[in-house]
Amino acid sequence: MKLLVFSDLHNDKQALQKLMAIEADVYVCAGDLVSWARGLDGMGEILKRRAERMYVLPGNHESEADIAAFCERFGFTALHGKSVLLEGVHIAGLGYSNRTPFDTPGEYTEAQLAERLTGFAGLEPMVLICHCPPKDTPLDGVEGGAHYGSAAVREFLERYEPVRFFSGHIHETEGVDCMIGHTRGVNAGKKGYLVDLAVLTA
Repeated sequence: MKLLVFSDLHNDKQALQKLMAIEADVYVCAGDLVSWARGLDGMGEILKRRAERMYVLPGNHESEADIAAFCERFGFTALHGKSVLLEGVHIAGLGYSNRTPFDTPGEYTEAQLAERLTGFAGLEPMVLICHCPPKDTPLDGVEGGAHYGSAAVREFLERYEPVRFFSGHIHETEGVDCMIGHTRGVNAGKKGYLVDLAVLTA
């Protein structure tokens, strides 16, 4: 079973068309499909060809309510704070970012992120998909060496060691693939990342 994860389209319809041309069994948007929650329905029209296999998380540019209503309109599945068991692998999703200077619609405190992540504790094997990357890792660095990721996400990864982790949010690290402790992590970005779940349980 092939899983395609992507994030941070920010209303880029051409990039989304390319993603939807990729054959996969499950598709997960890891947030920021649009900017400032504007234009969701236009992107939904492109996504709907994969509706029965489409899972969506809110990024920091969408609220949980925005994405819940969007999924209801188009027949997608809202994955925020939830998990689904596919081919023996738990696919767990948490949207939103930690606090930003921009007061975007989908932001949590570190305490809120930690609390929401506890619901996934003990799921094995697990693929964890978050909008926000773990702090002080190759997935969250920007120019000048600053890091804007989440300490709570990093602590969860280090403690529970999912087999794979996917994030977005930090555009500068799109495509970065690295190890975070025993977990392989990737910033999926708008080009997306395709993974075979069968390989994870082999």
